[in-house]
Amino acid sequence: MNILGMFCVRSWPGLVGFRSCVRSLHAFPGITVTQIDEEVAKLLELKAQLGDDGKQQFVLKTAKGTRDYNPKQMAIREKVFNTIISCFKRHGAETIDTPVFELKETLTGKYGEDSKLIYDLKDQGGELLSLRYDLTVPFARYLAMNKITNIKRYHIAKVYRRDNPAMTRGRYREFYQCDFDIAGQYDAMIPDAECLKIVHEILSELGLGDFRIKVNDRRILDGMFAVCGVPDDKFRTICSTVDKLDKMPWEEVKKEMVNEKGLSEEAADQIGEYVSMQGGMDLAERLLQDHKMSQSKQACAGLTDIKMLFSYLQIFQVTDKVVFDLSLARGLDYYTGIIYEAVLTQAGVAAVSNEAQNGANAEESVSVGSVAGGGRYDGLVGMFDPKGRKVPCVGVSIGIERIFSIMEQKAEASAEKIRTTEVQVMVASAQKNLLEERLRLVTELWNAGIKAEVMYKKNPKLLSQLQHCEESGIPLVAILGEQELKDEVVKLRVVATREEVDISRADLIQEIMKRTSKA
Repeated sequence: MNILGMFCVRSWPGLVGFRSCVRSLHAFPGITVTQIDEEVAKLLELKAQLGDDGKQQFVLKTAKGTRDYNPKQMAIREKVFNTIISCFKRHGAETIDTPVFELKETLTGKYGEDSKLIYDLKDQGGELLSLRYDLTVPFARYLAMNKITNIKRYHIAKVYRRDNPAMTRGRYREFYQCDFDIAGQYDAMIPDAECLKIVHEILSELGLGDFRIKVNDRRILDGMFAVCGVPDDKFRTICSTVDKLDKMPWEEVKKEMVNEKGLSEEAADQIGEYVSMQGGMDLAERLLQDHKMSQSKQACAGLTDIKMLFSYLQIFQVTDKVVFDLSLARGLDYYTGIIYEAVLTQAGVAAVSNEAQNGANAEESVSVGSVAGGGRYDGLVGMFDPKGRKVPCVGVSIGIERIFSIMEQKAEASAEKIRTTEVQVMVASAQKNLLEERLRLVTELWNAGIKAEVMYKKNPKLLSQLQHCEESGIPLVAILGEQELKDEVVKLRVVATREEVDISRADLIQEIMKRTSKA
């Protein structure tokens, strides 16, 4: 900026006092009126950009990868949460909570290549902090810090990932996780099987469509990598690449292994043969006889546990949805044994999409990835314990945001009206000057634990009150009038049928409770 511009800016209190600014410029010989006009024009343009009040304009929006939820969406969400929490409690879980941010060193080195997605908080001159990436690592920290050796807990809370959001697929930067974990030294595969049973129950109860639960074992993967010729120091990075098989074809995965990760083409081809295998207990038995896999003690231990797992799953009656899939890797570093992931099948996705589209373009239909995942992580707690004491853990995380995307789309396609309140009865009046009587009656209902409301007007029209009930889905209306007050009755109206009946004031609460308990 030239000396003229600098002078004008210094003399410019929100572009008030141009004249004094211009008069002051006579002290600078050689400055012409044309130059003054040009600088004034620039400042006027700047003022227009900033707005009349001199403040920079901004667009009202949520941050990238986040969203607001309206009452209808929250009603759907609460229904999903209630289903999940009910299942967790049915299986004997208690709940905890942990801070939304942790010491940065608590989270560092626990997530493999995904560590780059952790949100670091700005250094405030004290502790270095990061927003939690999941609920599992904070849970392990909680166990170690409090010297807890066994607990069955669930935790529902928000987590944060600096990911590229795909919000139509239920991927966000801020999102809820619903975790169920069993910590403690127990006999093999019993807690693991219960976690899979819980996934089966939740997905079945939510009615998301057909699904499959894929299972594998980190020991089988590591054994497979070893017998295929993968160097020890490349196990984790090759595992992260295998984990992309649900998003990329094998050709691209192999290309990344060979060209980017430096694996030999022969080793990649051998891995390709194994990761194409799917089955059940029979596949585990077959692999135990495989001349390569049988050379790995790790793989054999994992395969033996897979056989045991399927025997328990048969008792739990869930084997129809569970498949042993050698391509399942799950990229997180802390898994040590069984791993699993639930996905909607193409048929399940198609069923939801067809119901939701109702003639819309296929591009607009919902498309989701996994809807639940988890596994065994026996070494994570020991990372935080000063003496390295391990607490075996196994758990599952329900992908609530992806589930919510499906449920929301199904609700939009459905003709069913979603209630956003739980009001059971509206206290209304048929004539004027009955506000105090309405307030007395609604107070009686509130004191009896009945969900009720009144209109915030002294003399509302009866038609307006009835229309509010129909729009909000309120099932009953308690109508007061001068005659009803004289007779000590209340006219109870059923909104759906428009049936009306006079109920004595003394019996009203009992009658409302009887009618609403049937609903």
